[in-house]
Amino acid sequence: MNGAKGRTNGAPPATSGAALSEENLKRIAAARERFTAGADTVHGVRPEILMSWYRCRSEYEVDPDLERAPVAAEGGTHSMEHHVVFAELGGSAACAAADVDGVDGVVTVADSDGRVLACWGSRRMLRLAAGSNLAAWSAWAERTSGTNGMGTSLENQRPVLVRGPEHWCRTFDGWTCAGVAVRDVVTHEPLAVLNMSCWRTPLSDAVLPWLSRAAAATEAKLRQRARHTGTLLAAAFADARVPCATPLAAVDTAGKVVLANSGAAVLIGTPADTPAYAPAQRWAPQVPGMPELARRVTERAQQDRCWSGTTRVHVPFLGTAIPVAVRPVLNGTQVIGALLALGSADGSDADSSDVEPPPVRPGPSVPCPRPSPHRVVALREDRWVLLDPREIRFAEADHNNVWLTSDQGRLLAAARGLDRLEQELVDKGFLRVHRRFLVNLGRVREIEQGFKGTLFLATDTRFRETVPVSRRHAPSVRQTLGL
Repeated sequence: MNGAKGRTNGAPPATSGAALSEENLKRIAAARERFTAGADTVHGVRPEILMSWYRCRSEYEVDPDLERAPVAAEGGTHSMEHHVVFAELGGSAACAAADVDGVDGVVTVADSDGRVLACWGSRRMLRLAAGSNLAAWSAWAERTSGTNGMGTSLENQRPVLVRGPEHWCRTFDGWTCAGVAVRDVVTHEPLAVLNMSCWRTPLSDAVLPWLSRAAAATEAKLRQRARHTGTLLAAAFADARVPCATPLAAVDTAGKVVLANSGAAVLIGTPADTPAYAPAQRWAPQVPGMPELARRVTERAQQDRCWSGTTRVHVPFLGTAIPVAVRPVLNGTQVIGALLALGSADGSDADSSDVEPPPVRPGPSVPCPRPSPHRVVALREDRWVLLDPREIRFAEADHNNVWLTSDQGRLLAAARGLDRLEQELVDKGFLRVHRRFLVNLGRVREIEQGFKGTLFLATDTRFRETVPVSRRHAPSVRQTLGL
């Protein structure tokens, strides 16, 4: 096996929309029957479909005999980002017939809960779709309607194709559908989904590229808006009324650092006085609980725009938890991030109330608030593998998929997203060394120094298996390994 420096990884390219043969349809349908009956090993099913079936059976407990998608529950309010996405995708959906030659299907736009907002198509197709309740204000999330183009794409980073008996619910076998989720460029959470469905006919091969282009164009507009919010966070940082010696950082709604002064930079392991306006340039703080803290602050501030609070976070640099004063930053009614005054419970001049602290990494005197999993679930072809964390040498992100390099081979993790896996393994000796890599420090055998101080961690010297360390993560890696 070659090292990460010379490897190109990733899942296989998306399957085309071509029709499945009668033999393949029967084989997949038989596999679904065995799986719904409790079998854990089935053959001839694509990994993304099998993982969706696993969620439908074990996590969501969706009835495979469901005849129609249920009516959607009343949803909460949508942010400005949601409305921008809905408008963009609605325009794409309305133009689908002109953009994709020869297509005769139903095009839908749904929100992040899988709630269909609008449908486009011929009268004939809309009537057929109504039979499955593929219509406005129906619920097509995986947790309500099983494996399908809309719900399953919300669980994945790439466009998803679901054909015939690949659907979890037997009644939907007449449909072939493809969907793509548009995600928040800051938090990477889904905002909406664009989907095309055809009845008993294959999708055109042009559909998946069309979906990808529509999603990419929409996310490009979101990145422009996010850069503007980064500028606003930096301005709020400059205007903050705190003592000049206070360690202060401005973070976005994902907990990434837009700007930090020298005092805060030392504590959270980021560059000092270096603004990062664009989401892709923002700094990941070396504080494990920061993403969860940012999420909770956002939720509280959405409920009360005058709220500010205090909490404690564990700082690995100090080996202990310190107090943090939190003040949300808003752009109109939208929460865009927060100012954090570290090491001070009164860094804000507003009345403050406590916010429940996020999970923290255990230090010498800080207990872990929840146990870490004893096993990591992974997929090898059509079988589930339970890994002891000690068997994993490193994890590598490919969009929202995570590939595990382990003593049992290279496996696809059941967990979606490297951030989620990092939170699960934070107390098992794993360290984020790159935006795409999480390494088991206990399996590092050699450290190679590259050009201009770059680092590579060798986890298996027999096969030159190395993992790159990014410049922003190099200081924390050197400190942790005692270099």
